[in-house]
Amino acid sequence: MDHPSLTPSQARCLQLAAQGLLVPPKRAATRLSLRRCIARMQLLQIDTIHVVARSPYFVLFSRLGQYPTAWLEQALAGADVFETWAHEACFAPSEDLALHRSYNRHSRAHWGLQRGKESEASARQHLDALLAHIDENGPVKSSDFERQDGKGGGWWGWKDEKRWLEALFANGELMVARRENFQRVYELAERVCPALATMAEPEPQAVHKQFIEKSILALGITQARWVHDYFRLKPRLKDADIDALVAQGRLLRVRVQGWAVPGYVHCENAGLLKKALTGKLLATHTTLLSPFDPLVWDRERVATMFEFDYRIECYTPQAKRQYGYFVLPILQRGELIGRLDAKAHRADGVFEIKSLYLQVGVQVDEIALLELARAIADCAAWHGTPQVQLTHSTPVALRGRLRKALTLCRVETDKP
Repeated sequence: MDHPSLTPSQARCLQLAAQGLLVPPKRAATRLSLRRCIARMQLLQIDTIHVVARSPYFVLFSRLGQYPTAWLEQALAGADVFETWAHEACFAPSEDLALHRSYNRHSRAHWGLQRGKESEASARQHLDALLAHIDENGPVKSSDFERQDGKGGGWWGWKDEKRWLEALFANGELMVARRENFQRVYELAERVCPALATMAEPEPQAVHKQFIEKSILALGITQARWVHDYFRLKPRLKDADIDALVAQGRLLRVRVQGWAVPGYVHCENAGLLKKALTGKLLATHTTLLSPFDPLVWDRERVATMFEFDYRIECYTPQAKRQYGYFVLPILQRGELIGRLDAKAHRADGVFEIKSLYLQVGVQVDEIALLELARAIADCAAWHGTPQVQLTHSTPVALRGRLRKALTLCRVETDKP
């Protein structure tokens, strides 16, 4: 069979369209658009680093533009989304609750779940006592409990109660009812979701198949070997593992110029595939991305799709960092053109760009420069840090040009 053939640019546009990053938002964000955005991605990774906005907020900003971050907490408290171990700790649409509970119980081999099992095996009496306390007194935060030993143990130095709460969250006996100052508030699962009492648990193999489809749907286009990373499936998939879904018409097999292996598109994205093949998907969005954006989760995938070698360096010792602590990829019109190391000084109203690096060979004309300046200005304004401070750029001449472009965008910059 002659499979459709895409250029690398068409494949990128297809992935960006599926991820909600192809074009700027057409209208102001709403609570509904936020929920739809999470549903489109399937997962929204949680990370606590907040040198700029915490990652889940930032991922949504890249797709929705400026919006009140409280909407995400409200979606959690209102049970529109829930928290689960998946790619890592993630928000997921509540309609997928049964899928994740089944997969976490039977199939997913994630360190967070494994640590929970270890605590459950060694401290069941303490876990039961903690459940009884919550049953009688209501939801709790780990900060409600004082450390007794004066020092930290395993799990990043967590006190016992934190480890026990996390173990109960991992095994599904507790859920996160809401967050307060980004701290998890733990509650009995049946009180957070009364429907659990009658909720059927899907078979693990059926869930595995659904997660394969959901991964490919969220990615727009992918190679087989990239599929497992999205939901942390095991093992890594091969083309033969997808043959049955292709035969059933659930997935479409395509060719991408320069790829030695097939690509796959979900049947629900057939319309996007047709538009990509006919050149009707045009990338016009310029924005900054979180280091934990699903577009850049997989280093191999982003290197192949966008010729962009990206590694999250916040967990790398400072002396070994190449670009900086919290480096934001720059997406411009379908390309990842560079990255910047940023920090939001909220008390001073300053959005500091410690360094900005363009990809080798990238040339930024005046129009592209203004688009980049506007993206930075919008991001800085959303952070409540309207003054932009740019310390270093590569190439060096870009710093002066970008400062002028920011001025045209009516942004206050630091002194030359």
